Formats: sequence, structure tokens, C-alpha cells
Amino acid sequence: MNRLKYTLVAILCLLGTMVDAGEGSGVAVVKSHAFAERGDPKYPADFEHFDYVNPDAPKGGELVLATVGTYDSFNRYASRGDSEVNSEAFYDSLMTSSDDEIGVYYPLIASSIEYPEDYTWVTFYLNPNARHQDGKKITSADVVFTFHKFMEEGVAFVKQRYADVSNVEAVDELTVKFTFAASNKELVSSMASLPILPKHYWESRDFSEPLKEPPLGSGAYRVVDYKLGQSATYERIKDYWAQDLPSRKGLLNFDSIRYDYYRDDTVSLEAFKAGEFDFRRENIAKQWAEGYQVPAVTQGKIVKEELAHSIPQPMQAFVFNTQFTLFQDRRVRRALNLMLDFEWLNKNLFYSSYTRNESYFENTPYKAGGEPGPAELEILKPFRDQLPEEVFGPVWRPQKTDGSGRNREQMREALALLKQAGWTLKDKKLVNDKGEEFAFEILLYSPSMERVTLPFIRSLERIGIRADIRMVDSTQYLNRLRSRDFQMTPQGYSAMAYPMPAMELAWHSDYMDSTYNQAGVSNPVIDALIEQIRISQEDDEKLLALGKAFDRVALWNFYVIPQWHSESFRIAYWNKFSRPDKRPKYAIGLDSWWYDSVKAKSLAQ
Repeated sequence: MNRLKYTLVAILCLLGTMVDAGEGSGVAVVKSHAFAERGDPKYPADFEHFDYVNPDAPKGGELVLATVGTYDSFNRYASRGDSEVNSEAFYDSLMTSSDDEIGVYYPLIASSIEYPEDYTWVTFYLNPNARHQDGKKITSADVVFTFHKFMEEGVAFVKQRYADVSNVEAVDELTVKFTFAASNKELVSSMASLPILPKHYWESRDFSEPLKEPPLGSGAYRVVDYKLGQSATYERIKDYWAQDLPSRKGLLNFDSIRYDYYRDDTVSLEAFKAGEFDFRRENIAKQWAEGYQVPAVTQGKIVKEELAHSIPQPMQAFVFNTQFTLFQDRRVRRALNLMLDFEWLNKNLFYSSYTRNESYFENTPYKAGGEPGPAELEILKPFRDQLPEEVFGPVWRPQKTDGSGRNREQMREALALLKQAGWTLKDKKLVNDKGEEFAFEILLYSPSMERVTLPFIRSLERIGIRADIRMVDSTQYLNRLRSRDFQMTPQGYSAMAYPMPAMELAWHSDYMDSTYNQAGVSNPVIDALIEQIRISQEDDEKLLALGKAFDRVALWNFYVIPQWHSESFRIAYWNKFSRPDKRPKYAIGLDSWWYDSVKAKSLAQ
């Protein structure tokens, strides 16, 4: 037995992980170079670089990118305003993640991490070489200041998310300890990903207010030129302190990155084809099929690629505001689900390039299927009187149509559900017993979404429902989301590789007033399932059952009308870049590309 124990310790040492007994607590303490939310880190303590980079990638050149919208602030964390699209990158975090794993963190500002196996605290040991962009040392005082700044002046959801941190202490200049009110593994990763602010810059400024000028940061790039709302140019810091760390080696290779802003995606596409910017990820099937028929593509000057993937998919959907009176009835939401004819849309608008979303855990083992198994039933039965009975049968799936655009079977079923909810079709209008017409708005900010929304509106008209599009700019859109001043809008729930405590932001009633809880969900069963998910992170079998149970409950409550996803990244770029042979598992990997001067010279000829 002792031999086995010593062998285990030796193996852990080789992996860069050391386990000690906690001080008189009987709880083992782990000190490691990395932290994994699930399983073990892929890379050992002595790793030299991530597998998907070229460690000898040349530095230099410019990358020009584009985004749709505008910005009026460089403070990503302000409670108002539109922040510059890359402003989150101003600050390095204590640790950083890799793109071929999910929920694994490696050294950046912190060179190592220590925590007990009950996750009641975490200590970070800072790299003595870590520097802010003005050359000043990053210390534990900056970390403590950052945490308090987020808690005192940050947005409400951050305060809620970090509320279980009971104490943060600068143990010494390069050591900081966070203590939690209870066991909380997610808080370990939350603190690991905490962006660190320079205390000497921010202590005299209000963190909740927008910034009209770029702040002092700690990241690899600083803004050197900008036109507020139109463009921002970032320059790589030549003596960036972390550029040779294993977690940074072969990454961040461009000397300059510029972001240009366009009023809509159509204008952006034309600018790309004219050579105004370099790289574009295409999200619109019609544009991918028809919008790139230009000589630059046939000549090889523009490279057009589809990169297949099987990564977890977000739940892109038409989201109901369930606090809006019309949509408080589940039968109404179910009826409207029947009226989205995906098969017609996919054939006629999307060139059959999309797959229908069916789950909040798409492309993962946590996607519910068939009828609930014994483990799921054990979770769900205590809530039987609070759940639709359908939850205990086959999982809900969007109905398939024949793609003709005349979905009469779905129309009949939808009208029957609406009649149960008190709505009747009279003179081609759906009305209630007070004679009030069923009418609502769909809030959009992108003209490209109008094209796919109009067929849905026409489908609703066939059952007497009037839906109107309300098009606003991106600033108005964000403000209306914040104040829940919308009835339905296309949005996306973040992709999840597994059920995680962070789901509470989008689903828990405590966050009902947050823009993250887009549907305004306030459901005690959902709350209870999320709490079970939070405390079951170490139990793989229980977590699998919880994920499937959650998926069933959410689907059968019809909080959204699922849309679709692509099973590949569609990218186009001007042929002046090179990239590593190996692509990261969970990303395109643009930050591992580099400017190829030979290709650029050929392109210019």
C-alpha cells in the first residue's frame, strides 16, 4: 500500500501536481501549474507550448478585422455603453485557457495555483516577471484591488457570481488567497480567469462608467490609434513580459491588429471583397453560396474554406420574453414553435447547409434523447407536480415538415393549443374572449436576420397572428435587452460542453433581471436543477443525468423557438497568412496565424 502511495506521489510530481494534507483539516491540498474543471490537464508542468501553435512563428505584419455596429467606450465592464469589440483583451488574467480543452487553465500572471480538494479556497502564486504595460510590477495588491473593484463598481451579475467569495487576502507581494463561503469549484476557475486591473490606474476612476480613451492594460496589445465608433488599432508590445511563456508561445503574432466597424453585414462583405479587411467568418448561408463570386476567389487571392468541427453548439433561437403577458402561457409558446418551418427555410434560404438545433447541449453526451432513464427519473420525480407531464415521456424535438411551406398539420395543432389557451381564429385574426388581437414584435438589430424572420411572420399570419419586425441599431438593441423591453428576439445561449454552475446566469431566477437570462425564466425546478448541478461537478454519472434532465425540462417549457447551426466554420481571408498544420479542437485558431511576407508580396503583384 505504501509503495502504491509513493508511486502515486511520484507520478503527480512528474505531472507538476503535488498533493499535501491540509493544515489540520484532513482535506488534501493540491498545488499545480494548472487547474481543470473536469478531468486532468492535457499539458504537464514542463510543457513548452500548446500543440496547435508554431513556436517559431514569425512576428510582424498587420491583421485587419471587421465587426458590425459601433462603440463608445473602452471599458468592457461598464454598466452602460457599447464597448470596443476587443477591449476585453486589455488585461491579462491570472491564468489562461487552451483552445484544445474546455475548462482548463494554465499559467499567465499566476505561475501556479493551490487549492484544497473541497474547493473552499484558492491561492495563486504570481509570476515575479508579470508587468503592466507601463512596466510596473503586477502584485497581489492589484489582484485584491481588482476583486473589490468588480464587487463594488461592477455590473450586478458579476457581484452575484462572486458573492460566495468571503475574503481575499494579499498573503505577500506575489501571493493572493481567495476564501469561499462554501465548497465551490466554479469559483476556482472564475478567480483563475479574473482579468487583473492596474490599481494605480483604476483607483481614481469609476469602473462602472464608460471610458472614452484606452486604459492602461497588462495584455500583449495596446491601442495606438482609434476613431471612436469607427475603428481601433492595436499594436503588439515588443517587450511583452509573457511572450515566451508556454501559454503564449507561438500566439499573438501580428504586430498590428485593426478593427473596422460597419453599419451592417452587407456593407461589411462588400468591404472585405474590396480588400478593406483581411479575414471574415461567414454566418449567412446565402452570402456564403452567392456572395463570394468575385475574381479574387477564383484567382486564389481570397481563400474560401469550410473547417469541419464537432464542437458543442449554442442554442441559437427566437427567444420568448416569458415575462411578456402573451408568452406566459406554455401552450402559446409551444404553438408558435410549430409555426417555424425549418425544412422550408433550409431548402430555400440556407442551401441545405444547416442542422436544426434540438438541445441546449448540442453535440455533447448531455443532450437528452428518448425517454428519461432511471437516473433522470430519480432526479425528476420529486418535481412531478411542478412539471409538464410530457417531461416524463419522449424528449421534445422540433417537428419536421415536408418543406413545402404549407405546414397544414402543424397549423391545426398550433390552433388547437391556442384555443386551449383562450385564443380563437375569427375573420383571419386570432383573438381572445375580449376581442383583443394576438400581436407582438420581433426585435432585430441586424438586417440579415430580417430575411429569415419574414417567412416565420408569414407562417404566423396563416393562423391569424400579427408579428411585426422592430429594427433598431446595436446600441438601442442592447439597451432594450437590459430593460427587458422586447417581446421576442433572435439570440443565442452559449454552447456548453457539460452542465456547469455558470448556467445560473442564463437560467436562475436570481438573474431574471439580467440580460443573460434572456427569456426571463423564473422556474423553481430549473433553480433546483442548477443547484444540483453546482454541487455535483465531481460526480460524472450524476452530472450526466442532471444535464439530460435539465435539457428535458427546458425543452418542454418552450422558452425559445430553436433555430439552426452549422457543423463547420465558414471562413474567407486574403491569402497573405500562414497557420500551423494542426488546428485547435475548439476554435478556428486565428491567434496562432502569422503574416506571411512571401504570400503578401505575391498577392500584391
